[in-house]
Amino acid sequence: MSYENLAGRTAVVTGAASGIGEAVAVELAAQGARVALLARRAERLETLVGKVRADGGQALAVVADVTDDASVAAAVERVHEAYGSVDLVVNNAGVMLPNPIADARVDEWQRMIDTNLTGVLRLIGALADDLTAAAAEGRTADLVNVSSIGAHVTGFTNYAVYGATKAAVTHLSALLRNEFGPRDVRVTNIEPGLVGTELATHIDNDGLREQVDGMVEALGTLAPADLADLVAYATSRPRHVNLRQLVVLPTRQV
Repeated sequence: MSYENLAGRTAVVTGAASGIGEAVAVELAAQGARVALLARRAERLETLVGKVRADGGQALAVVADVTDDASVAAAVERVHEAYGSVDLVVNNAGVMLPNPIADARVDEWQRMIDTNLTGVLRLIGALADDLTAAAAEGRTADLVNVSSIGAHVTGFTNYAVYGATKAAVTHLSALLRNEFGPRDVRVTNIEPGLVGTELATHIDNDGLREQVDGMVEALGTLAPADLADLVAYATSRPRHVNLRQLVVLPTRQV
């Protein structure tokens, strides 16, 4: 589907080396946006940039770690040097590491908090001025945060910390509308259900990984391209229309 009013915009997408982030970057570029791809895996980013450019799009590979202040600052500087001001931000980088809370895996807790929540905040803080300046100039400006249905669905045993980080992102998104909405910057929070990505491969608990595999077999998954289309749709609405909260599930998932 064509969303013509994405053409000419400048986007930053985190977690762009695979999964949802990769699909979002490809879709936005296909719609005419200049897209800065942020992730840690340089080789994957360069491959994706080659794919986008071969299809006639504009893309920039920026190796960055959202858990590191200096890395985010350097990434934003690189984007500004290449593309100038940013008017579309997609916070997608995330990690899911479920385990029983009694295991006290503090290292995993910290990694999820640093990536899923503080990483989101780092990028917002670094690009807030860009978004508000774009809106002040009469341009469309969007902040999109990719959360999860784990933010509010409590039936996922052993996912307490992951769910807590995503609940924080969902609530953060709602509260940021108080700051950004009056300045004509839209905030969209997306909560996907099961999506076919690398996320489950991070799980080191065999039983929990088998549980996810069973859910996928029984319920099916969304494709990353489904989420990319949703991001493109939400950010291509007329600038006075804000799709603030979107929940998207495979049809069989309840």
